Amino acid sequence: MMNEDSFFEALETQYSNKLPFVVYSRPINSVVKSWLQKDTVLHQTESFTESGFVFSPFDFKEQSILLPEADCIHSTIEIEHLDIEKSFNSVSIKASEKEAHINLVSKGVDTIHKGGLKKVVLSRCESKDLKNKNPFTIFKKLFNTYKNAMVYCWYHPKVGLWLGATPELLLKVEGKQLTTISLAGTKAYNADLDVSWTAKEFEEQQIVTDYITNQITPYSKQVKVSKVETVRAGNLLHLKSRITSFIDAAVNLKSIIEALHPTPAVCGFPKQKAKDFILQNENYTRGYYTGFLGELNLKQSRTRNTNRRNVENNAYAVVRKHSNFYVNLRCMQLKDFKALIYVGGGITKDSNPENEWEETVNKSQTIGSVLN
Repeated sequence: MMNEDSFFEALETQYSNKLPFVVYSRPINSVVKSWLQKDTVLHQTESFTESGFVFSPFDFKEQSILLPEADCIHSTIEIEHLDIEKSFNSVSIKASEKEAHINLVSKGVDTIHKGGLKKVVLSRCESKDLKNKNPFTIFKKLFNTYKNAMVYCWYHPKVGLWLGATPELLLKVEGKQLTTISLAGTKAYNADLDVSWTAKEFEEQQIVTDYITNQITPYSKQVKVSKVETVRAGNLLHLKSRITSFIDAAVNLKSIIEALHPTPAVCGFPKQKAKDFILQNENYTRGYYTGFLGELNLKQSRTRNTNRRNVENNAYAVVRKHSNFYVNLRCMQLKDFKALIYVGGGITKDSNPENEWEETVNKSQTIGSVLN
């Protein structure tokens, strides 16, 4: 296992040589991993049968990028806090395009009342000047700040440079066990106040829960849904349920992905109508915002085989594989000395456009705080 200085020196060299990489840490985890691709080849996956690190867009018709496990140099450090040598100059996070977003939300609410949609997630992109363009300084601050999130910095010279701290698991597969979560509703965190959720927010979260349960039922069995709980992500609170099941033996991973992505938490419901509304009305391209990213078909540690008849010839059970994908929320793209910050919110029949605007402001301040 490398030390912190050597770990980030290798990343700096990789980036200066314009070679693909990802550095990341999963939630509540002191392990930071890096994958350094040895060449600039742009690999894609359509079948999701390969092993590697995947970076997929909101629109699943677009290309899903793969850093193949076999083509990368892998390094790991275990650490609780990363040193940040350089300090940022202050970068103001000012709300912009308020009128346009309020009009967009109003149009969404009108469409819902007319019966075309039950929920739609609408977003916008804020552009902020970068005073310090070192992505690893930003990554370190994300890691130190957001311990309950999947934090990452991903780069490919033919695609771009993305960073984020997402609290939302799309799915985790360990052998045949499938785990996903239903996450929706947003409030600002205040340590001095008890959180009080409205019917609108519980309804929004229930839409996501029902959708996920219905989507995975044809492919799995023993579906279980936990009680709704409040979880914190930075200075924001959300409603969350945990959903577990077992995948049928004949089902492939891509079928599960297509069934779930994009969820109502980032798209809406019904899915296709919500997606069409987004593509026609948001007036910008989401790209990899509200897509997903994570480890694909990696080998897990082997476990002892308890079948006595096989002990002599096979002391260990068959190696299982695991995949874990996180929805690409609370993210930014670094481009041309600017940070493009992506934020959005779920719109239902009871949504207030002004309040929805304020929610996006809170979210942009959450992710934008690492630029200060």
